[in-house]
Order: sequence, then C-alpha cells, then structure tokens
Amino acid sequence: MENIPYKIYLTEEEMPRAWYNLRADMKNNPAPLLNPATLQPVTAADLEPVFCRELVKQELDNDTPYFEIPEEIRNFYRMYRPSPLVRAYCLEKELGTPAKIYYKFEGNNTSGSHKLNSAIAQAYYAKQQGLKGVTTETGAGQWGTALSMACAYLGLDCKVYMVKVSYEQKPHRREVMRTYGANVTPSPSNTTAVGRKILEEFPETTGSLGCAISEAVEAATTREGYRYVLGSVLNQVLLHQSVIGLESKIALDKYGVKPDIIIGCAGGGSNLGGLIAPFMREKLRGEADYRFIAVEPASCPSLTRGKYIYDFCDTGKVCPLAKMYTLGNGFIPSPNHAGGLRYHGMSSVLSQLYDDGLMEARSVEQTKVFEAAELFARSEGILPAPESSHAIKVAIDEAMKAKEEGKETTILFGLTGTGYFDMKAYAQFHDGTMTDYIPTDEDIAGGLATAPQIDK
Repeated sequence: MENIPYKIYLTEEEMPRAWYNLRADMKNNPAPLLNPATLQPVTAADLEPVFCRELVKQELDNDTPYFEIPEEIRNFYRMYRPSPLVRAYCLEKELGTPAKIYYKFEGNNTSGSHKLNSAIAQAYYAKQQGLKGVTTETGAGQWGTALSMACAYLGLDCKVYMVKVSYEQKPHRREVMRTYGANVTPSPSNTTAVGRKILEEFPETTGSLGCAISEAVEAATTREGYRYVLGSVLNQVLLHQSVIGLESKIALDKYGVKPDIIIGCAGGGSNLGGLIAPFMREKLRGEADYRFIAVEPASCPSLTRGKYIYDFCDTGKVCPLAKMYTLGNGFIPSPNHAGGLRYHGMSSVLSQLYDDGLMEARSVEQTKVFEAAELFARSEGILPAPESSHAIKVAIDEAMKAKEEGKETTILFGLTGTGYFDMKAYAQFHDGTMTDYIPTDEDIAGGLATAPQIDK
C-alpha cells in the first residue's frame, strides 16, 4: 500500500478562508440573466426583491476572484469541515484496477450532503439583512434539510416547497426538516397561485424542481421580510460550494497527487461546480490539464440532450431567464429516485464551460447507477445517495477502462451525500421492480416548446 492514508484530513488552519469565483478566470463568461419583461440583463434592483442584497452582489460579480468567508460562517463550518478526502483502496482492490481513486465525502453532517455549505451562507446573509425568514424548494430533500438546519441555528423562519414525488418517497427526510422547525409543503400545491395553475393544467403531476422554485419565489415575494434562496444552479451557490474543491486540492497537494479525471453528478450544478472550481482555474490559466466529467440521469439529460438557449429557471415562468443547457421549463422528469438531479436546466457557468469544450457529459440509467452504488457500499462501507452514485458509476467505468488499457489513472469524484433516506429506492432495486425511463425525442421536444424564442 502506498504511503497515503485512507482519509486525508486538513487542520482547521488549512481550511479555506475565502470562496473562489470561477467566473473571474473564465475567458467566456456565462451569459447574463435576463429580465423576462424587458429581455435586458438583470440589475441588482431587479433581483433584490427576491434575493438578499449581499447574495445579489455575489450573483452578478464576474470579476472578483475571491470572497472572504465571514467568521461566523467559518465557525459553523468547523462543526463538520474540513470534510475527509478518502483514498478508495477497497474499491480499487475490488475492481482490480491500476487506477487510483479518491473521493471527497460531503455526507458527514446531519443534512447528509454538501448542501449545508451554501445553506449557512445564504441564511447568514438573510440574518444580516434583518429578515424574518426565507423560502426555498427541495428535490430529494438534502437542500431543504440543510437550509432548515442553518435557519434553526440563526433563528430564521424556513418555508420549504418539496417536489411532490420526493415528499411521498422520502417522508423521513421531510421529518428531519420539521425537526429543525421548517414548514414543508408538497409541490405543486394549492397554497400559491402558480401552484394552483400548474395543478389545474397537470392535475396528476408528480412535480419538479421547476414547479417548486416557482412556488417558493411567489411565497417569498408576497411575504414581508422574506427572501428566496436556491440550493443549486445560481452563481452564488457555486461560489459557496467552491470550498469542496479548495479543500480537495489542498489535501491532494499535500501528498503530491494530481488527478487526471474529476467526476461529479450534475443536476443544477452546485456540487460539480464546487468540486472542479480550483482545478478548472488551472486548466483555464494553462497551468495544468484535467478531464472533467458531468454525470446526469438518462431520465433528465439536460447537457447531453438539451439545447443551449435562454429559458426560464422555473416552470411557472416567474424567475429570470438564464442561458443554459435545458430540456425546457415545461419538461417534467420521470419520478426517478435521484430527486436532486430532476431539474430541467444546468448552471450557466457549467453550461458555458461545456459549450466551450472544457468539460464532458454523460447520462446513465438508474438501474446501472444502483448497481454501482451497491458495489461501492459493499467495498467502501458507505451507503451513497442516488445522486452521488451517478458519479460513482462513471468513476468505476473509468477505473475499468484504465484496467483494460493497463494505464495508471488518478480519479477524483464527489461523494456528496449518504443514502439512508433512500431505502425505498434501494428496496425497488433489490426487488427487481426498478425501471429505467429515457425520454423520447418527442418528450424533449415538448419540453423545449415551452422555452421562449430569444435571439441572444
């Protein structure tokens, strides 16, 4: 065995003191958000009725490379950060591969995922602004859980709109949110005008992140003292999640390890964007080269089968327009178990990097994902979330390719959450009742038909 420990921990002194803004080094910045009424780039004045003031500044800043992490947020991070970087020796042995596999484990907190990194930041800025509370959406529940924890810590009210299929599939996740004081509503619901409209048009819908976003935005903008916060997609979220990649790089550099391939699951883009940030910086600056692979569900393939166009970020068409790879705001994904990846679009930052040829993308079917998840659980002793298991699947594929080619390859992937609230999914996999749904070209064309026709 090489002289590299199973788990590489940083000291508190080595923890990042600033978030890294990848846009500052991008040669082609992501296209600006557009005001849906004027089709002009949004201004701070457009966004401040919806988001906290400081978060608006972070959202619109393409030039500042580093944002200092406030001391109160760093103190909160110390409860669960730095997170371990793990050498997957047991998985390597099981696969019989010459590849060296590392994973950054973000599931070592009560929320069970990386989402807490941005939740505490967004709640902190809401508290600093003197707000009463925040509203949000959640898919599988990790983001809603993380935000409810952050709000409880800071004494803020928290209203969560949870995608209906996940609300029903994951009642225990819902109860964790309620334990931390959050009000949780299945979406679409009758509590908002946009929810009622969606239900009238699609009475049997299982919901989507796009639907839940619409409801959460309406709930925030119609309540005094509230703002909306989002768990993925936006620039500000990728900024906060850069702590994942910054820690990973510091840990690898301590042992002189340079990954060849960096892999992350991709729904809206927060964990992948955070993981790759400092490595992509080196690639953009010509200092090093890496392969980056975004892995998405075959049932919601925004990068691999979507179009790079301006689209609404939400189904109710109340949010700004973003240029992104999208399946159309009207696309309702099948009720697969990777609830956190059931979003019709992709982060504008990642969409631009993908369009520039700086990143690859693959889509995988959920039965294959759960095969990989089970293999990982049996060899590494961690039960992974369905979302993270997409990255595991492709990491295994790349390790086996290295075996076939007899090539030493170093792989880094993000293990962004645990799967202990996903046992219904594991049960269906073990019982042989899990199915793979791949949308037809007609399904995708129908979703894209809802996107606005904008020549930008």
